[in-house]
Amino acid sequence: WTKTIYAIHEVDFTGHPTVEQGISFYTPESRPIIEQAVQRAIQHGEPFDLELEIITAKGNLRAVHTIGRHDPVRGKIVGFFQDITERKRAEVALTETNNRLTAVMANLNEGLIMADHLGLVSYWNPMALAINGFASMDDCRRPLAEFAQMFEFRLLNEDRPLPIEEWPMRRVLRGERLNDWEVRLRRLDQSWEKIVSYSGWLINSTHSETLGLLTIIDITERKRAEKSLQQAATVFSHTREGITITDGNGTILDVNEAFTRITGYSREDAIGQNPRILKSGRQSTEFYEEMWEALIEQGHWSGEIWNRRKDGEVCAELLSISAIRDEQGFTQQYVAMFSDITAIKAHQSQLEHIAHFDALTNLPNRVLLVDRLHQAMAQAQRRQQHLVVVYLDLDGFKAINDQYGHETGDQALIVLAKNLKEALREGDTLARIGGDEFVAVLADLEDTSASLPLLKRLQAAAELPVELSELSELSLSLSASLGVTFYPQAQDIDGDQLLRQADQAMYQAKVAGKNRYCIFDAAVDSNVRKQHERLARIRLALERHEFVLYYQPKVNMRTGKVIGAEALIRWQHPEDGLLAPATFLPVIEDHPLAVDVGEWVIDTAMRQMEVWHAAGLDLPVSVNIGARQLLQDNFVERLRVILARHPQVPPGCIELEVLETSALADMAQASQVIEDCAEFGLRFALDDFGTGYSSLTYLKRLRVALLKIDQSFVRDMLDDPDDLAILQGIIGLAAAFNREVIAEGVETVAHGTALLHLGCELAQGYGIARPMPPDQLPAWAATWQPDAAWGGVMHSGEASRSTDQ
Repeated sequence: WTKTIYAIHEVDFTGHPTVEQGISFYTPESRPIIEQAVQRAIQHGEPFDLELEIITAKGNLRAVHTIGRHDPVRGKIVGFFQDITERKRAEVALTETNNRLTAVMANLNEGLIMADHLGLVSYWNPMALAINGFASMDDCRRPLAEFAQMFEFRLLNEDRPLPIEEWPMRRVLRGERLNDWEVRLRRLDQSWEKIVSYSGWLINSTHSETLGLLTIIDITERKRAEKSLQQAATVFSHTREGITITDGNGTILDVNEAFTRITGYSREDAIGQNPRILKSGRQSTEFYEEMWEALIEQGHWSGEIWNRRKDGEVCAELLSISAIRDEQGFTQQYVAMFSDITAIKAHQSQLEHIAHFDALTNLPNRVLLVDRLHQAMAQAQRRQQHLVVVYLDLDGFKAINDQYGHETGDQALIVLAKNLKEALREGDTLARIGGDEFVAVLADLEDTSASLPLLKRLQAAAELPVELSELSELSLSLSASLGVTFYPQAQDIDGDQLLRQADQAMYQAKVAGKNRYCIFDAAVDSNVRKQHERLARIRLALERHEFVLYYQPKVNMRTGKVIGAEALIRWQHPEDGLLAPATFLPVIEDHPLAVDVGEWVIDTAMRQMEVWHAAGLDLPVSVNIGARQLLQDNFVERLRVILARHPQVPPGCIELEVLETSALADMAQASQVIEDCAEFGLRFALDDFGTGYSSLTYLKRLRVALLKIDQSFVRDMLDDPDDLAILQGIIGLAAAFNREVIAEGVETVAHGTALLHLGCELAQGYGIARPMPPDQLPAWAATWQPDAAWGGVMHSGEASRSTDQ
């Protein structure tokens, strides 16, 4: 070692130490390092420059910088020490500071970007990388201009991209300071768009270079939330529904303009108050208890409520209340939204009145009547009392409308309704159910006889003169027919049945002479119901094809020729067997169903004629036509339709048999129908001739080809001179008017012989053949021969009286 003083603070030694002595003050960790460095310097001439640690004489640890080399001339290691302890401490502190700064920057909630004065972006913290969509800093250390290929900036309220010179980093590098500058940042690939806020300024680096520093915050969600809040505030302010916000105790925190408009309370009036200031008193305590129960259990309630405005006026509201709860489920606020439905309720009430009251008389209509009747029936059951239903129809009211006009009729109904209502008691109901028909429900009667005075009062009220001074001082006299029924009855009955019973009784009062009352008779009603049931069963039989046609031959007794057959309907009943027409045709005689059955008979007979024609039998068929079918307005048109379905049957092969009494019901129409049908070849016969009011005029006006002598005259002609005389007269009339004549009910050879003597050759009856199924008629026609007394042999048949033709 050179003879040099090494002043290392507390180290002070002189002399010529050996190598071992020269390294003895180094720390154990530093000794091998300096020893190897010295050895290399001696052996290889390598200088050394080391920073190591030594221990001073006082035992303190110091950092030193030592430089040394081997001097071969002197054979010494020449060098020096420098105490660098403070410098090292400063370096450690700086490193720790840098590490802390790096950690802070890495964990900032704001993005941080740095760029040098040339525009080279050198640093991005993790948040900045995430906001801009980069995976690592290696992806984005590049000149600022290159980012123009990835991004574009737009101002919030403009749709044009900003030039790169207006980008936030460029503005900072020009010396501008940015404070919360909000722009839209958009990727050019349209993968996303964000609203971000930039702040930036210039800083000086350790090398006296100027750096641009930007902070970036993603405010997209905040902006959306702000927009939602603005929209909510707009809705709150401008919605037509009133809104009230209260705290959890019900104290009003805020109201909107609609609240003020609907309730009359200003915002200042309402805030701090409880919604009870709106309470109208119309709702019960139970109503509010149920409301709060729903709010507590379900968190919401909605319904209609009556509240009171500031001026005292009561209004109807459609109200919805929701509870706003925190994460723990505790209610923090209530929000109520309501609309004024007072006008709607008034209109609804008006509609309900229209739906339940007669517009002319303001009496209950049928709908309300049925409801009150049901209530009265239930009350009568509870109280063990009686009620009476009265169906009232004015007598001759149509004549008033016809003579004076409907306006006068309406005025008369108004006055009459007032008179009838005044005749009843407070709890009774009087309803108008249409036209000049009224129904009264008389309740709370101890027995049915208690209703008699009320019935007489109703009759008397209906007979009161109707004074119409406003219309030429007209005075009208009216009366009414009343149908009466009682409740309860021996069997269960509902309100509709009571009304039908009273209606039927009223009809009976009309039939009995009007201006009276008639009490419902269960026996008559039973017959009516049975009639309806029979009609329904006959219609069902028609639908199920249970009807069949039998055919009774008609012959010329003198020549033995089969001249035709009469189609006779039978009912093949599934339970009762084959039924004669007398068991069901009278039921439908005055019912529209008779037309359907009659048309079925014509159509079926023509189909059968087609079948016979195909088998080589061409036989005319006669069909009976009832009065209702003959006199319907479209009889001819409907008949043409049936004929068109069977083009193979010539119209001349069809003969329509009309009862004499049917034709007389409307002689003019019957005559016209016969004339119209004759134009396309149809023949008509007058059936049961002699049983009606026969006259020469009828024979002259009706173009019938054939007269059928009723079997009642034929049957007794051998024993009753009067019947024989009638037969002679009918046969004579037929000859005089150039009509054919045929006798029904020929049951014996003697009947046939007598008819031939009188000049009647055509006949049908059991003495010739019974009605038979269609498949038997061809064989019978091929083998039949007249009786020997008529010029041949009569076919053997039963001689019993025929009653079901």
